[in-house]
Amino acid sequence: MTKERKIKNTTIDQKEHDKFYKMAEEWWDPKGKFKALHKFNPARIAFIREKIINHFKINGQDITPFNNLNLLDVGCGGGLLSEPMSRLGASVTGIDVVEKNIKTALAHANEHALPINYQVSTVEDLAKKRKKYDIILNMEVIEHVADTSLFIKSCSHLLSPNGIMIFASLNRTIMSYGLAIIGAEYILGWLPRGTHDWNKFIKPDELKILFKSNKLTIDEIKGVKYNPIFDSWKVSEDLSINYLGSSTKISS
Repeated sequence: MTKERKIKNTTIDQKEHDKFYKMAEEWWDPKGKFKALHKFNPARIAFIREKIINHFKINGQDITPFNNLNLLDVGCGGGLLSEPMSRLGASVTGIDVVEKNIKTALAHANEHALPINYQVSTVEDLAKKRKKYDIILNMEVIEHVADTSLFIKSCSHLLSPNGIMIFASLNRTIMSYGLAIIGAEYILGWLPRGTHDWNKFIKPDELKILFKSNKLTIDEIKGVKYNPIFDSWKVSEDLSINYLGSSTKISS
């Protein structure tokens, strides 16, 4: 898939695809266009690790606690989450609709001898293969897709009956517009201008309805806040801007 190829009848948003196509080579530069994501990553990884260990009742003291678990990283980008998940022992598949992202991710994984299965694919195409995953990471992707209902439906099809999906997105509030758009993109320059479309941000209550209609329940949802003093992010109770959470299948 290339920038020039037009995409139809899918969850892919062509503008979003082209936007990340232009930034693909900078994924692993901690001072580049994904600087904010590099700073966000420790908080994301800690949350993901805790939820998976608790859900599967794993010994958290193990060096590779995710052994024997199949993990799907949706919208994996350059592999900023796929690689730590692989190091924790998971059998990782990373998918992205931007071919340049996958090439960047694959080159970096090969450099570090990590056996990650990277694919240029959408969740709906992958769901057609009827494979199930113990863990799905759906991190900062929902606000970039063209059809959120089809996207969540496809994720639900891919999640094993006893699996867990961990998600993250941005709330559609005045606060998020001021900080995530005006502040992060235009004033602080943490992200390239136009990275996010505030109108595509999704409120947690809207997400709960969307999940429930696709046989998923949100078990926990937390906010994520930036601490300018320590230049770091931490999980909080404030959902007004960034939030993340965990979800499982509704028992039939």
